Amino acid sequence: MSQFNDSQPIFVQIGERIADMILSKTTKEGEALPSVRQISADLSVNPLTVTRAYQSLVDIGVVESRRGMGMFVAEGGHQRLLAHERQKFLTEEWPRVMARLAALDLDPTELLKQGGKDE
Repeated sequence: MSQFNDSQPIFVQIGERIADMILSKTTKEGEALPSVRQISADLSVNPLTVTRAYQSLVDIGVVESRRGMGMFVAEGGHQRLLAHERQKFLTEEWPRVMARLAALDLDPTELLKQGGKDE
């Protein structure tokens, strides 16, 4: 069984795993992230794929590269990532969720009241 799904590029999935580490505060601001080489070996992927995943987080100011030292969670990186992920959810995922609820004639208010409980 593959550790990756076919719905997204592998570098995106690796980026999401790194983002999850930052959002869950498993790795805090200023702390080192796993090296490209370590992730590459652990996941059996090309180092360039891991580098591309990191670059996507560098581009939004969440991760910084320190020459000769590796990748680190940038100061303010957690808040930038949180804002980025919230915006992405609201613009990409939420409209699909709302469309699906409407198609199934489900009332979001009633669903929230149920809180995921089975009747």
